[in-house]
Amino acid sequence: MPLKLVVLIVETPSVRKLDKIDIRILRALSRDGRMAWSDLAEEVGLSVTPTLRRVRQMEEDGLIRGYGASLDETRLIGEMAVFISITMERQVKDALNTFEAAAAALPEVMGGYLMSGAQDYILHAFVRDLAHYQDLLGKLTEIEGIAHIQSSFVLKRFLARSAPLLWDEG
Repeated sequence: MPLKLVVLIVETPSVRKLDKIDIRILRALSRDGRMAWSDLAEEVGLSVTPTLRRVRQMEEDGLIRGYGASLDETRLIGEMAVFISITMERQVKDALNTFEAAAAALPEVMGGYLMSGAQDYILHAFVRDLAHYQDLLGKLTEIEGIAHIQSSFVLKRFLARSAPLLWDEG
């Protein structure tokens, strides 16, 4: 009996092609999301109405997710950045959900990632000092289902982007 090949075509949402002005708008807004529309229009070389039309379209397309203040976690939480690798005893849905909820409730944790590979999770956290880290570690060890915790302290941050690099085409 001959084999039958079935091809499933999945359509993904298309993103419209960005031109140089769109890229300039995104760069300007990622640098200063509070800039006046008139200043934005002047910077990109358009009048206010077409600039706003482009911004609204990029918002509707999901390219611009929102606007907010960029807070300095080192001043609010602590200057020591640490990546914490977590291995779970079992990778079952309830255990994963419990861990994620508990980790998300810790104010020191600024990012959490479910991973492939040797660790199940990596947390990005900030602490004031080693005593604060020990307190955080104590809170983590209270979470049910964790088998192993390993931490790596950041010695130097050389890059932290708030937006992807955008290049002009052409």
